[in-house]
Amino acid sequence: MTDLTLSLQITALGMGLVFAAILVLWLMMIVLTALTADKAPAAGQAQGTVSDSPQPAPVIETDFKARAAAIAVAMALAGQETSSVRALTEPPTAIVSAWQLGMRTRLLAEKGHTRRQK
Repeated sequence: MTDLTLSLQITALGMGLVFAAILVLWLMMIVLTALTADKAPAAGQAQGTVSDSPQPAPVIETDFKARAAAIAVAMALAGQETSSVRALTEPPTAIVSAWQLGMRTRLLAEKGHTRRQK
């Protein structure tokens, strides 16, 4: 086998493994989604058939959600009053930027006006 055919076979094998792994992950996601999805109520329960056992009173979730929202708002307002966080101010900008300083230094060095140390 030549080097070209060997390299093409290795490339095809590698790409095949990558796509096979992607397909396996995709199938695992489909299976997990199907297993963990909320099930619809059965037809007999949806029709409201009468059974011999007494049914508990339905729990009103909106009341719990409203209470939780009110508590969250109250805690957020209390946190704002006691917070010591303040807006950050931007630091003052330099009079000469680093780019300008580099360019000026280069120009002075080209002209020969650099300070020589003794």
